Amino acid sequence: MEHVVIIGAGVMGCACGHRLLESGFRVTLLEKSLPGAESSAAAAGILGAQSEVSETGPFFELCLASRNRFRAYAEELQSLTGISIDYEDSGVLEVALDPAEGRMAIGRAEWMLARGLRVDVLDRDDAKKLEPALTDHMVGANYYPDDHQIDPIRLSRALAAGVARLGGVFQSGTRVVGVAVESGEVVGVETESGRIACDRVVVAGGAWSSHLLGLEKVRTRIKPMSGQIVQVESRPPLFRHVVYGFKGYIVPRADGRVLMGSTLEDRGFDKAVTVAGINRVTGMAVEMVPGLGAARLTDCWAGLRPAPEDGNPLLGAAKEVKGLYFATGHYRNGILLTPITADVIVDLMMGRKSEVDISSFCP
Repeated sequence: MEHVVIIGAGVMGCACGHRLLESGFRVTLLEKSLPGAESSAAAAGILGAQSEVSETGPFFELCLASRNRFRAYAEELQSLTGISIDYEDSGVLEVALDPAEGRMAIGRAEWMLARGLRVDVLDRDDAKKLEPALTDHMVGANYYPDDHQIDPIRLSRALAAGVARLGGVFQSGTRVVGVAVESGEVVGVETESGRIACDRVVVAGGAWSSHLLGLEKVRTRIKPMSGQIVQVESRPPLFRHVVYGFKGYIVPRADGRVLMGSTLEDRGFDKAVTVAGINRVTGMAVEMVPGLGAARLTDCWAGLRPAPEDGNPLLGAAKEVKGLYFATGHYRNGILLTPITADVIVDLMMGRKSEVDISSFCP
């Protein structure tokens, strides 16, 4: 039985581990903290293939393919683990607050409709009928009924539980130094405690992926981009749909929690929550949904998005090192791209052709 070591036990690492265990591999996941404790748990959980992607192309098609898998994926994980990831078909309203934003929203709708996707272009009155909590000062909105949401923390827990149930091994508190390569082939992973021998390696280390030694020169480097999120609570819930604007987003949970985010800051691995960040996020949210001004503040945090320099994730097999694979650099769409990433990695290891074109993402 081939042994695969996965560097990183966030949603990407655990999702790959889940599929690999199902396919007969032995899997060990290495994580410096706890599974899912970094960027995975800090995300908002929008499955925004349409609302979050600005142009057509291979990345957009990758996002659509993953979104189309997610409902069945949620059901599969719940059947395996008993854990619901709170899949909600809430839809996303992209709100335009001025004429310039309105023109951009209409332009986005035009190419999506040409692609055969569902999007409703709403004027202010129609948008208010769909979501009365929206501001009276908007000019209109795009409604994406097929963009849904899940709870990333529950997804992380379900994936970790699924991996454990299938026999995967977690080594938490393990700091990886690099990948051990001999004669152009993976032979193990170097940690601060020594080498772990294996047949194949999957790099799923998120914002920390570019810090590994012993890798071939990859297509692009990955750096952390900090994003601050504020959570408030409103009872009863003010609104149902995810609200997406040109300055940020608001995600309502069914239990009355509301996530507002997020900043985009290039400040290394600093995950501090700042007064300026909170002000920016809450100001954006109240501008789109004024009733949030009376909501109770319950939590705030920051996560580190793994941002690739060229804008495309690293997904696929290394060209010059046999047995080395990458599943990282998903930036703002990590939760959305979880199921498709795992399927791609397993297809490659099993010698199958991927159902989606990943040529633009190969390391």
